[in-house]
Amino acid sequence: MKKTIVLLVTAFLVTSGLKSQSPSPGLMESYVSRLDKSSSITDYQQLANDFLRFARAQKTGWLPYYYAAYCNAKIGWLMQENPDNIDFFADKAEEEIKKAQSLLDSDSQKKEMSEVCTIYQMLNQARVFINPATYGPKYGPAANRYLNLALAMNPDNPRAGYLAGWEKYATPKMWGGDKVKAKELLESAKKKLEAESDATLSPHWGKEEVEELLRKM
Repeated sequence: MKKTIVLLVTAFLVTSGLKSQSPSPGLMESYVSRLDKSSSITDYQQLANDFLRFARAQKTGWLPYYYAAYCNAKIGWLMQENPDNIDFFADKAEEEIKKAQSLLDSDSQKKEMSEVCTIYQMLNQARVFINPATYGPKYGPAANRYLNLALAMNPDNPRAGYLAGWEKYATPKMWGGDKVKAKELLESAKKKLEAESDATLSPHWGKEEVEELLRKM
């Protein structure tokens, strides 16, 4: 009898342990809500860790890995003035976005793949910030290639539109930069972003970035 009770208690503890490791259904909503309000490197670091823990516990969804990658790529962009650690965060972003990509069907999930390609663009562009003269020839074309893929998979993706506008804005005129075209792309992206709902787990970031660039024009 005592042996039976011990076995039942052990089974209960194991089951409880497994349940505690499963992510709460409301966690993703809370993380995305926090992401919508984030602005600092510290904010994005904490969220990258939270999304990654959720992804590892859930195992099957692409969005937690996508958001972890986005947070780390965003950190790379925020470190432009102090780029010594960008490589570390770009590497993390690349590892996570590869996992997100592996959970998608590239033939039937074009819109989702477009979102994935925007993160590849961001992490490659982040590496250019480390040293444009050294890293630009390698990672600049890679960033551009992923941007073109994102637009090809979903021409209406406003995050890809924002990145296209940013690229036209940030590139010197002699190398294809065009402030007029940049403004056109950014205004188009802004309209599409305004039509998106924040009350969703789907990617909807970009509004603040677009508005910040437009204020500079």
